[in-house]
Amino acid sequence: MRNKLLAAPYIVWMALFIVVPLGIVVYYALTDSITGQFTLSNLTGMGAYLSIFLRSIWLSLFAALICLVIGYPVAYFISQCSASRQRFLQMLIMLPMCMSFLLRTLAWVAMLEDTGIFNTFLSHLGIAPLPLIRTSGAVILGMVYNYLPYMILPLLSVMSKLDPRLIEAAADLGCPPSKVFSKVILPLSYPGILSGLTMVFVPAVSTFYISQKLGSTGTTLIGDVIESQFKTAYNPNLGAAMSLVLMILIFACVSIMNRFGESGDEEVMAKV
Repeated sequence: MRNKLLAAPYIVWMALFIVVPLGIVVYYALTDSITGQFTLSNLTGMGAYLSIFLRSIWLSLFAALICLVIGYPVAYFISQCSASRQRFLQMLIMLPMCMSFLLRTLAWVAMLEDTGIFNTFLSHLGIAPLPLIRTSGAVILGMVYNYLPYMILPLLSVMSKLDPRLIEAAADLGCPPSKVFSKVILPLSYPGILSGLTMVFVPAVSTFYISQKLGSTGTTLIGDVIESQFKTAYNPNLGAAMSLVLMILIFACVSIMNRFGESGDEEVMAKV
């Protein structure tokens, strides 16, 4: 009984700020904007935005993979440092997150725009300005910069707990460094990889500010469309339907990654 009472504030919090908002989204997604009656027209009307959905998924996955390629060696290097140096390097990684997300994105606008820092430097070298902004590459760059810490920190949490005796045993048994990495370190870090991919993909697929500032009409993401439905098109029912489908997509991706993570852990432990 006492444990239930201790959990009461959390249950109330969950009900007020998670269950109730989700219920409101579901209600608007499944009702008509004029009559308020039940309808599936909001969901069926999303076919016109299928290409934007696919673009959002593709750019988010690509950004998550780039974060993995960059973040994995960084996390491994930090995990091999002393405890005091690890804390210092973690602070450096988290330091940009103390700044506003909007300011960090606007800083890249100032660097990438046609009269920005990079193109100004190129003009001094006699090179014509490059199309650095309003491209898919700029949007991916913004995603990678803003969400890279979400990849490094889960990887670091897993790698710092790896048993060094397993690595020593593999080396003593004659495994070269490449085999030690592929057969011991990489499989044992699968949980961190899956957590990092999830933590990067989820905010990236639903973002809208990055694509607005660094992209163009050709890089519109589903988050931009949802925002426009509420602010400019004044069709909250269609916006709620898009939010509902996006939420289901995110839950499905998280469930799949968790399923692979559980099966991967069992296989790795069996091999080790």
